[in-house]
Amino acid sequence: MDPSQDNPTVRFKAFFWALALFALFGVVLGILALTNRKQPQTLEDIAAVSRYENLDKVNGAQSAQFSYKEVEAGKTVQVKPQDVFALVGQKLAATKPSAVEKPEQVIPGTAAAKSIEEAAKNAAPVKVVETDPNAPIDPAVMDAGKTEYALCQACHGPDGNGVPGLAPPLAGSEWVNGPVENPIRITLRGLGGPIEVKGVDYNLPAPMMSVAHLSDAQLASVLTYVRNSWGNKASAVTAEQVKAFRGEVGLPALQASDLKSPH
Repeated sequence: MDPSQDNPTVRFKAFFWALALFALFGVVLGILALTNRKQPQTLEDIAAVSRYENLDKVNGAQSAQFSYKEVEAGKTVQVKPQDVFALVGQKLAATKPSAVEKPEQVIPGTAAAKSIEEAAKNAAPVKVVETDPNAPIDPAVMDAGKTEYALCQACHGPDGNGVPGLAPPLAGSEWVNGPVENPIRITLRGLGGPIEVKGVDYNLPAPMMSVAHLSDAQLASVLTYVRNSWGNKASAVTAEQVKAFRGEVGLPALQASDLKSPH
């Protein structure tokens, strides 16, 4: 053995450098973990965001109800849980129940559905203003749209090429790149029946379901993403354009003949 290697100073230096390298390795791993964090992509991740937001609201409300209250200057008491429950029960008992009307959940053929159809017949035609197809697309909108597209890719594929026997392609689709009202109305009402896409006839095994539960901004972002991905190039969709067609929510699924010609 080399006598110099048995020197305490050499051993201390070696130990110090090994410790420094180990610490550096930990820092690098931490930086990589932070930089690799992504937006939620799976349906479960997207649903979890809303669940945790609701949980925080519920916990905050409960904490406020059960927290200590100042009943008079310098004197605080904690609200008894039974008092809170009694108050909530009294309010519920005194409240008259009322139906929650959500057009996207209307059952076809019901009185509510017929009422929506009658209102649509009497409504003035929607005049949507097309935006400049050559205008630059906001990257933030594209990122938001990519996240929302996680809901669509189960049928239309992650690359927009569709799924044989299930859903037609979005990439290169004349219905996607054509008049902006077509994809807006399809997402708000759904689509059934045969449709020709890129010269191929598709007879959908089941109607495309409406995704009207998404907000105007969410639908605008995902449609903007679809209209500007996989070789598609079309104008961005705005929340105002989506809102203009909200009156159609609850109507029966569209057929290709109900849409504006894409050519």
